[in-house]
Amino acid sequence: MAGKSPLVGVLALQGDFEKHQLALERAGASQSEVRGVEDLAKVDALVIPGGESTTMLRLMDYFDLFDQLREFGLKKPIFGTCAGAILIAREVLSPAQKSLDLMDITVERNAYGRQVDSRIVALDSKIGELEAVFIRAPIIRRTGPEVEVLATYLDSAVLVKQGMHMAATFHPELSDDLTVHRLFLESIGA
Repeated sequence: MAGKSPLVGVLALQGDFEKHQLALERAGASQSEVRGVEDLAKVDALVIPGGESTTMLRLMDYFDLFDQLREFGLKKPIFGTCAGAILIAREVLSPAQKSLDLMDITVERNAYGRQVDSRIVALDSKIGELEAVFIRAPIIRRTGPEVEVLATYLDSAVLVKQGMHMAATFHPELSDDLTVHRLFLESIGA
């Protein structure tokens, strides 16, 4: 990626991908929607937004993207938020479902409760204070030895990094705070 500014793709199958695009632009990144294999081939990193993970899996299969996303993640950085965190986990609970198996984490779907249990909280983290928006959020139940926990909430990891990948169980794109997006961009040299 040296010599040019990385192009960050945002998976635009389902969920609030437009908010991630706006956050990336506000953070100074070049971004592009990813809807198919051709789009994926053009980007240097990818954000998988929140949404509904089973719906996203169905759409990945429908557009023949699942295996391509997995291959992409073996070579290039991915940042998954909420449903995106579920999709890049090694193991998914409640109920179990397939995933891209890119981060050594176990994630329990909708573990903070229903839509009415959504909340906005201030988190102390290794990267400063963060505003975290939790909407039907998953909980990271287990982190592997190579996973760095950057933020916790109610004694559970909510922002993690492993190698080139990041995952957040909250929605940083719904906050005016660009700290999390900037951290991902810094990690990819943007």
